[in-house]
Amino acid sequence: MPLTVTPTAIPDVLMLEPKVFGDARGFFFESFNAREFAQATGLDTQFVQDNHSKSANGVLRGLHYQIHNPQGKLVRVVQGRVFDVAVDLRKSSATFGRWVGMELSADNYRQVWVPPGFAHGFVVLSESAEFLYKTTDYWYPEHERTLLWNDPAIGIDWPIDFAPQLAAKDQTGKLLAQADVFD
Repeated sequence: MPLTVTPTAIPDVLMLEPKVFGDARGFFFESFNAREFAQATGLDTQFVQDNHSKSANGVLRGLHYQIHNPQGKLVRVVQGRVFDVAVDLRKSSATFGRWVGMELSADNYRQVWVPPGFAHGFVVLSESAEFLYKTTDYWYPEHERTLLWNDPAIGIDWPIDFAPQLAAKDQTGKLLAQADVFD
């Protein structure tokens, strides 16, 4: 099978590794195939929006989620490298408030499935990074929420030794104890 799927420490968050065909000319892989995705993950999902961002070294984006119309996200990096994080905000989940993180890069081709009900973010570890992601619902700014990236109650071990560059909304994210969460 061209797609290898590995559950993370939070089993609903999945790491996907495509089969990459390469030689001296370059490489080729299917970055998304709906049939393969469904067969490999057991998920019957439809993506409605693709997003692409470019960020400089040290930029931290997140931790974002939508409290209504929650988005599942299939994320990957096409240039550079990032440390990608998902935080479980489903109150009824055994992993509520826990996080999982991994390095995604243009060199490792990995993708991560972040299900609805999770906050998501990343920090850029390379000079810059281009980040692509598919979403299962549209962006609704009125429903967007931000969880504070450095909430000690969550304890994300970001692999950085510097103060990240943050957007205003990321500087004022909510602590888990005050955040809107999912039932």
